[in-house]
Amino acid sequence: MPSSDPTHLLAQDQPHFSLVLGFRLISATLDEVVAEMPATVELSNRNGVLHGGAIMGFADNLGGTAAVINLCPGQSTTTIESKTNFLRPIRIGDVAHGRCVPLHKGRTTQIWQTTITRRDGKVAAIITQTQMMMTWQEPGQDARQNPA
Repeated sequence: MPSSDPTHLLAQDQPHFSLVLGFRLISATLDEVVAEMPATVELSNRNGVLHGGAIMGFADNLGGTAAVINLCPGQSTTTIESKTNFLRPIRIGDVAHGRCVPLHKGRTTQIWQTTITRRDGKVAAIITQTQMMMTWQEPGQDARQNPA
């Protein structure tokens, strides 16, 4: 995907947390976001594999990125529900590959499913998350006086 594509440029604007995870965006369209994350010692659990929280954080960042590039002007998004099925471990030194696709893209909510695979192509986790679409309001601001 050309780096001048507006959707890809918006998707490249990642929060600092994604940098801590080692998140690397591969591609982004309105209906698919693909990224990878190295399984490092810093992200491991006591069993020497990628920590479940790191996998969940990676998936949440993918789903959030997918939701952000589908926002209407003036909207923001937040995760309101997330469910993870862990199927296989990802060993340290491997790379987690994530592919996020929409299950539902509505006006007020979106549901995204992220499949995490290992380098060998086997599925390690499947995450389904619901994103709420909202107009951001500063505390104390009355939405009736300042409609977006």
